[in-house]
Amino acid sequence: MRAWRVAEALLALTLLTAGCTPTVRDRGPAVFFPPAPAPPRIQYLTRFSGRSDIEQQSAFNRFIVGEKPDIHLDKPYGVAMHDGRVYACDTNGTVMVFDLREKTFAPLEGAIAEGLLRQPVNISITADGTKYVSDPVRGQVVAYGPDDRYLKAYGTPEEWKPVDAIAFGNELFVADMQNSRVAVLDLQTGAVTRTVGTAGEPKDRLGRPSNLAFDKEGRLYVTDIARFQVVQFDRDGRLLKTFGNIGDGPGRFARPKGIALDREGLLYAVDAAFNNVQIFTPQGRLATFFGGPGTEPGNLLLPAKVAIHYDDLDLFREFVQPGFTVEYLVIVTSQFGSPGVHVFAYGREEGKDYPTEEELVRKIEERKVKAPGEAKAP
Repeated sequence: MRAWRVAEALLALTLLTAGCTPTVRDRGPAVFFPPAPAPPRIQYLTRFSGRSDIEQQSAFNRFIVGEKPDIHLDKPYGVAMHDGRVYACDTNGTVMVFDLREKTFAPLEGAIAEGLLRQPVNISITADGTKYVSDPVRGQVVAYGPDDRYLKAYGTPEEWKPVDAIAFGNELFVADMQNSRVAVLDLQTGAVTRTVGTAGEPKDRLGRPSNLAFDKEGRLYVTDIARFQVVQFDRDGRLLKTFGNIGDGPGRFARPKGIALDREGLLYAVDAAFNNVQIFTPQGRLATFFGGPGTEPGNLLLPAKVAIHYDDLDLFREFVQPGFTVEYLVIVTSQFGSPGVHVFAYGREEGKDYPTEEELVRKIEERKVKAPGEAKAP
């Protein structure tokens, strides 16, 4: 059974237990979504907010050089992981790097001089480790190499407002909120070669694109905060479908933000009003969701971005509940309450009986229940 089929089958059980809020502490009893008695699909693992969460200063070192100040993230948005490092865009500072192998927390090395950032919002990382950081205040997308050193900058300040950028093939796709478009740039020259979301009927055009993602087939997904939807395009800019709509019920959005896709086509979409992440099947049906307001492990307050990461699972083994098999990591930033990077795991528990697609259809037809935040979204 495909992963999205199983995830879709959890919707009814998730909705039935949506009011449950985790009340355990880090390294205490495992926090799962959906909560028991539903079969678990997502486990909350841990959170990183600053130096004290990762660096271990010895007593001798403290005696010699003194206690290091506990610097931490202030208002994180974009996040991505590569080769054991978590890169978090602190919109009130720079890109901060949690090196989980070296146990260090420091600013992005190349973000000085010509690579200096003013308000980094989003970051994407290619397979070879090249980073693209969108900075709307600087008015450019800044590229850094696999060694985190500055490479080049794209765009002319004041002519656009780049808020997200992803390289695909030999092109760079940039969410330009100022001009209500996705600008497509030549990766080498930086020239704008075409746009996405500017043609057709008004209903087919973008209003305020804020976040981007690609699936494995090369289809482009755009969060449009003006239309309260995630919009899917082919690479030539033809609108294919939309996900969600304005509202406060299951599968709808009030404040949509970051998005990501797994290899099976599951779409993860953050909603800052609901303080959760909704998961949609490739067909656009809500499969499940996780998070919820609060400051306990597994909760999110003003979440911003979600990222999927298939590697480096070994770095989180100590947090995984025995018997729970992890398929990939789900990384979410939260801007309020306990600002930081929250790490979840998508998988399944051994011996659990997961609903089939037929059981899902029956449950959805038989029951109509509310999602977290319904009828009270701001």
